[in-house]
Amino acid sequence: MAKFDLDALNIEELAGLRDRASEKLAEKVAARQAELEAELERLSVYGGKPAKKSPIAPPAPRAKKERAEAEQAKQQGEGSVAEAA
Repeated sequence: MAKFDLDALNIEELAGLRDRASEKLAEKVAARQAELEAELERLSVYGGKPAKKSPIAPPAPRAKKERAEAEQAKQQGEGSVAEAA
């Protein structure tokens, strides 16, 4: 595994690294999910319930900034409702 001096990378390089890591993680999650679904199919032969299928793709994770903005908008929305009452 390659080692990176994160302090030496500029913002664009760090963002690219983050994007590549997210893509690789998504690939590995999808591969593992397929393995587990295949295993469920094999095990369903032995009894009970049919294997449960998972959704096609998990929802994409939000960036921290987007989550913070959503939380802030939610809090501002609640404040304005309280003031109106």
